[in-house]
Amino acid sequence: MTKSYDYDVLVIGAGPGGYHAAIRAAQLGLKVACAEREKVGGVCLNVGCIPTKALLHAGEQIAAARHAADFGLTFGEQRMDIAKLNGWKDGIVKKLTGGVGALFKANKVTHLTGQASFVDDHTVRVGEQTVTAASIIIATGSEPAKLPGLDVDQESIVDSTGALVMPDPVPARMLCIGGGVIGFEFAHVYNNMGSKVKVIEFMPNVVPGADADAVKEFTKAMKKQGIEIAVQTKANKAEKKADGVHVELEDVKTGAKTVEVFDRVLVAVGRRPRTDGLNAEKAGVHVTDRGFIPADTRQRSNVPHIYVVGDVASNPMLAHKAMKEGLVAAEVIAGKPAEQDAVAIPGVVYTSPELAWVGLTEQEARDKGYEVKTGVFPLSASGRAMTLQQTDGFVKMVVEKDTDLLLGVHIVGPHASDLLGEAGLALEMAATASDIALTIHAHPTLGESVLEAAEAVHKQAIHIMNR
Repeated sequence: MTKSYDYDVLVIGAGPGGYHAAIRAAQLGLKVACAEREKVGGVCLNVGCIPTKALLHAGEQIAAARHAADFGLTFGEQRMDIAKLNGWKDGIVKKLTGGVGALFKANKVTHLTGQASFVDDHTVRVGEQTVTAASIIIATGSEPAKLPGLDVDQESIVDSTGALVMPDPVPARMLCIGGGVIGFEFAHVYNNMGSKVKVIEFMPNVVPGADADAVKEFTKAMKKQGIEIAVQTKANKAEKKADGVHVELEDVKTGAKTVEVFDRVLVAVGRRPRTDGLNAEKAGVHVTDRGFIPADTRQRSNVPHIYVVGDVASNPMLAHKAMKEGLVAAEVIAGKPAEQDAVAIPGVVYTSPELAWVGLTEQEARDKGYEVKTGVFPLSASGRAMTLQQTDGFVKMVVEKDTDLLLGVHIVGPHASDLLGEAGLALEMAATASDIALTIHAHPTLGESVLEAAEAVHKQAIHIMNR
């Protein structure tokens, strides 16, 4: 006799991975519930991807206005209504999270509110109620990692959540601890809004995972805008005083220590998977020492009917990775032949210029044994980039020498994240540089830079000298 459950699928967590999984499972005819202890949309919609992009956009409008006189447009004195800015940002978040709630209703997904905690491998307590499900998807996401010696108060010392609330006045001196995506995006926001910003990174290079040439070009652009960058530097401790936050900085190479004063300090040293209160062990689910719940390519944990998606499953902790994994888990549960088999997962730093990449870096390709050739097209040679007043950056293509197979694309420049779509599709389709070069791209566009980079692989780019 088949055991009866309250739901075919229970999804724990309503972030990008969770709500994608819930909606797809419902689309496939399954009875679905989604449990969320906070707000639907998860970190991404509420305190991550979306609100940061709103602030980035606002900051870029300020920067654009400053430079408009270069082509004959003069504006009056710039003034910021901080309360209105924060309200506008929060309004976007409210609209999008409300949209997820509406999608749940439209797809007949039951929304359960409360902390989810396993009772056994088919039973979960959500708030004050207990439900059962034939299959369970864990999509609990991640939270900011902490740094010893710096206690976050969400005012003068903040994590990525606190940094989203722009103070009035804007802090004159800002320290971003961590030279990754989060650190640089907030550095860019605060720099454009008038803060003097310093970014420190413990490792020898910022933005780990990106191509070395692209990082070099990116940091050059950030420094040009006035952002100070110090690598192999760590923050040991911070003390709040009347004149600001006194932070002890240490040179990792020499051990030399200095104290600098800031008005606001951002701790952006990464994120950690969120499993607190889940009681996964009661379901027999394996959790690693680092807090991850490993999954196979079909998103199954060590317990076959319990699936894991998103940040809690593995790095990279990216919303678009979680979305894809959520769809895979739902489709596998519904009996579809789904699997997470992406050739590459794109990465983006949404500053201006943006830094975006997909596929192998040049060094990764060489380390894997490929004999490679590259093609680079500078945006200083792009007519469209000139009309946008954004000529910092380039498109770099990494290709296998003998087969011309595309291995990776790395872009520094305006709308780099949008240009990455073509590159990602090309990688998934096993395209060659010649395939891209033979494709007619609209003129004048930034997309032509991808074409010219492909032509540069073969020393045939039209608008640059082919060395």
